[in-house]
Amino acid sequence: MEKLQKRLHQKKKFFNRCFLLPQFRSDYLPYDIVKRTFRIQEEHKPKTGKIELGTTYQKDYNVHKIQPVTLVRPLERKHTTGGKLDTIPTYQDDYRSWEVQRRETSKVEHIYHPPTAKFGNTTTFQDDFVPRELNPRQSFKPPCAAKLSDVPFDSTTSHRTSYIAHQLEPKFIRAKEEYKPSNQPFEDLTTHRNDFKGLPGELAKTCKPENAKVESNAHFNGVTEFQDRFQPWLVSLREVRKTQEYVPPSGNMDFNSTSRLDYVKHEISPAIPIRPVSNERRTNAPFQGTTTTKEDFKAWGHCRQEITKKQQEIPKPTGKFYDLTTFRSHYIPHQVIPAQSFKPAHATVLNSAPFQDETMYRTEYTPKQPEICPANYPSPPGYIYVNTDSHGHKFFRQLTPEFSESNSNPIPKEVAVVS
Repeated sequence: MEKLQKRLHQKKKFFNRCFLLPQFRSDYLPYDIVKRTFRIQEEHKPKTGKIELGTTYQKDYNVHKIQPVTLVRPLERKHTTGGKLDTIPTYQDDYRSWEVQRRETSKVEHIYHPPTAKFGNTTTFQDDFVPRELNPRQSFKPPCAAKLSDVPFDSTTSHRTSYIAHQLEPKFIRAKEEYKPSNQPFEDLTTHRNDFKGLPGELAKTCKPENAKVESNAHFNGVTEFQDRFQPWLVSLREVRKTQEYVPPSGNMDFNSTSRLDYVKHEISPAIPIRPVSNERRTNAPFQGTTTTKEDFKAWGHCRQEITKKQQEIPKPTGKFYDLTTFRSHYIPHQVIPAQSFKPAHATVLNSAPFQDETMYRTEYTPKQPEICPANYPSPPGYIYVNTDSHGHKFFRQLTPEFSESNSNPIPKEVAVVS
């Protein structure tokens, strides 16, 4: 609720500042500023006694001694290969080859013999077609010839006959005004500077605890649980078998196949193409380009057909349109009563209780000293100039006191600063 009141008050101030400046001073009421109260954080008191660090895992776990697992391998079976293998397979024992006679083909040979008699049969078109004399139609197409006019060309236009040339007036040139700066000083006083007076008060102090670094001085022992419990054991090497050398069979190889033995070569003459005898008749007469379409078809002039419109069955009304509707004739106006608004009034309620402004940021914030980059200074304080490279970068050396555990003297540290 307090946040809502603050937002409404800020919006009201912004509206008055932008649009109602004369009424701002009369409507603005200054409020008394009350100092914020800070809650004092209780001091941490550690509990007395020892912490029992025992767990259920440590209590219930029983340590067992683990021995390395021995490899379980099957016994190697050695096959003797010195003796001669004299066995007959089942396929060779059961299979018996027999002589197979070649079958004779039962295909009937049909030898083509061309007919000796001349082909003299007529077709149905030759029997039914009766030649008739052609009567060409008269052409009504107008000749496509351009008609040349004997009258000389008249190049006069309405623009040439009606245009009257007028003399142009000289163009008006405005003189350039010189810039004259104002003699009065610039008034840079704004409404914000004039009305804002600032709020007197001290800065809020941070309540965030300091960040204490947790460190241990004990020496690190490099032995891990894996190094402590892992025990290496011997692994026997794998035996590699030697592959037998390839021995080619003795004797000559028979390359004869059933296709080579049974194939009988026949002398076959190439097939002669059967083509009809060409009856070409060449004449020296000129080509007649007239066709039945050119002779029978004659174009004639035609007029554009008028649009056929359907006659209206219902006659058009005459007289003035009577625009009274059923809504206008039956509508009865009633007096509207506005609904009562139950919205609360925008009235700011002042609360006398102090405002609690404690946040997680204030309670948990760790202050840090702002560091300024030494490259911003022309000669950085605390640094010694060393040299400048070819690109124009300057290098400086900083002496920072760093203390070791064995020696209390400061160790110089070289830091490159590029400017």
